[in-house]
Formats: sequence, C-alpha cells, structure tokens
Amino acid sequence: MKHLILSAAALAVTAGMAMAQDKTIRMGTEGAYPPYNFINDAGDVDGFERELGDELCKRAALTCEWVKNDWDSIIPNLVSGNYDTIMAGMSITDERDEVIDFTQNYFPPTASAYVAASDGVDVIGGVVAAQTATIQAGHVAASGATLVEFATPEETVAAVRNGEADAVFADRDYLVPLVEESGGELVFVGDEVPLGGGIGMGLRESDSELKEKFDAAITTMKEDGTLNTMLKKWFGDDTTTY
Repeated sequence: MKHLILSAAALAVTAGMAMAQDKTIRMGTEGAYPPYNFINDAGDVDGFERELGDELCKRAALTCEWVKNDWDSIIPNLVSGNYDTIMAGMSITDERDEVIDFTQNYFPPTASAYVAASDGVDVIGGVVAAQTATIQAGHVAASGATLVEFATPEETVAAVRNGEADAVFADRDYLVPLVEESGGELVFVGDEVPLGGGIGMGLRESDSELKEKFDAAITTMKEDGTLNTMLKKWFGDDTTTY
C-alpha cells in the first residue's frame, strides 16, 4: 500500500511538472507603439518586441502567445492574470517596480524628446501632449508645462498636428520616423531628456521563476551580440546598444 501511495504521488508530481512545462506564457503588449510593437496588415503583433519576445521564448524553452491590451490598463491586467508578461516599450521605474517586477532591461536607457509643428515652441510654458501613465507624462507634469494626456501615442502626435498641443513629449526612438516622414511638418524642439532605467519585461512579483528564465535568455542575447543586431535592425545603426 505504501508503495502504491508513493507511486501515485510520484505520478502526480510528474504530471504537475509536465503541466507546468506545457503552460503557454501569454505576452501582453499594446500593439500601438512602432517600432517597439504594432499590429501589421495581417492583424498580428509585430515589431522589435515581437521578434525579441519570440526569440526569448525560444531560448527559455517556453511556448508563448501574444495578447493585445490598451496601455492604460496594461499593468492592472497583468496583476489580474490576464497575461503573464508585459513587453510594451515599458520603462523601468521605481514607481512601477512597487507594483510589478521587471527583468533586466533589453533596451538601454535612451532619451525622450519634444516634437512640435514649428521651431521656437516653449516646451516649459506651453501645452505638451504625452501618453497617459508614462514617464513622459510625469516629466511634463513636473516641468511646469500644461500637460494634456491621451490614451494612445498616435493621439499625442495628432494633438500637435491639429493644434490641441504645442508639442508632444515621447521616446525619441518613437518620434524619429514620424519626424522624418512628415516632410517638415514636424520638428524636434528643446533638449533631449534622459528618463528611466531602460525598457524591461514586466512580470507579476510572484513569478520569480519566470523572471529568472527570461533574464537568463536576455543575458545570452547580450553576450552573443544578437540583441545588438536586433536593436540596429529596428532602430538604426546609431541606436544605443550593449
């Protein structure tokens, strides 16, 4: 009888391990922040973080699927269990780290910048648009400028184009292609501002084992140079690398 009980227990443990290994990791992203993440013409999540996330899952021997979620609820829905990670151009900050956990950064700390419809805009005394719940919105609010917040990054740029805001403040890497493609309608103004501790993958604080797996995978990509190659592919040869 004792032997049978032990055998049954061993089978249960084995089954539990198999179930854990077969669990699909749900990767939450916004899908609205190119080139970090966006929805392509086929309706699929695409961009730097999709390519990176797929490679990290491969190296960590995990089965992963992508889940799209609006930015303003992306942390609450992670905590609620609607997905297991956040890969959405999210900067590592002390405030966010009190609610969720982060892997090491997979995008080094870079500058944020102001973009306006013309030179000479007062980015301190004027009206500045930023996406809700971002480090850029927090910076604008503390700078003395009048902050107007929008749910999506596209809306922040549209606010400048239609005159609702004097400037938009966002990640410079997001703004560069928009300025280049605007034909002179958009220009960089003011000084660049370094913010945050780089971009990392957000996880629930209870998922320490999952964090360790992704941290290890990020480390291998930094060490073998593939992360730098990917950064240059999506952000150009002049981007900051490891």
